[in-house]
Amino acid sequence: MPKRVETIVLHDSSTPILGDVQKGGNVVVTSVETLISQARANSLWPLTFGLACCAIEMMSTAASRFDLSRFGSEAFRATPRQADVMIIAGRVSKKMAPVLRQIYDQMPEPKWVISMGACASSGGVYNNYAIVQGADQVVPVDVYVPGCPPSPDALIYGILKLQEKIKRTKAKSLGDLKIVEINARSLEAVEA
Repeated sequence: MPKRVETIVLHDSSTPILGDVQKGGNVVVTSVETLISQARANSLWPLTFGLACCAIEMMSTAASRFDLSRFGSEAFRATPRQADVMIIAGRVSKKMAPVLRQIYDQMPEPKWVISMGACASSGGVYNNYAIVQGADQVVPVDVYVPGCPPSPDALIYGILKLQEKIKRTKAKSLGDLKIVEINARSLEAVEA
């Protein structure tokens, strides 16, 4: 009885085969910088920092009608140590400004700020001694979302603009990317 040889092919049925060369399979060539900026832009964790009526609109962006989770930002954080985007929603009083700065300083690098609404961006209708005339006097602001109050759509547009800004960011060195590089010497020092 002749021996029967069967070939087992490990491939997807939709992947074309030419001889023993398998076509398909995706290969991506990119720099580490681009890869990290894409990951950072698509996994933003906002800090819940609502100060006035704009906070209601900020909360509704996470609801099912607007669904902020489509953009990787559904995890609103209540602690600054776990957030990388501060959304300042509402007017900033002079008493709240030092608290705002302290919370911003507690956020890990890299961090970004969105100023939401006319009050946070420029003081709005409150042109008096008690209100800071723009959150950029306290913390550096990356994106301004106009309106009184701005709609959830406007905040989503602001987050999309922030994502574009993060993707365009160019690092000058690996240190700028905040990547921890462990060489053999430092590994031996840690083990000792």
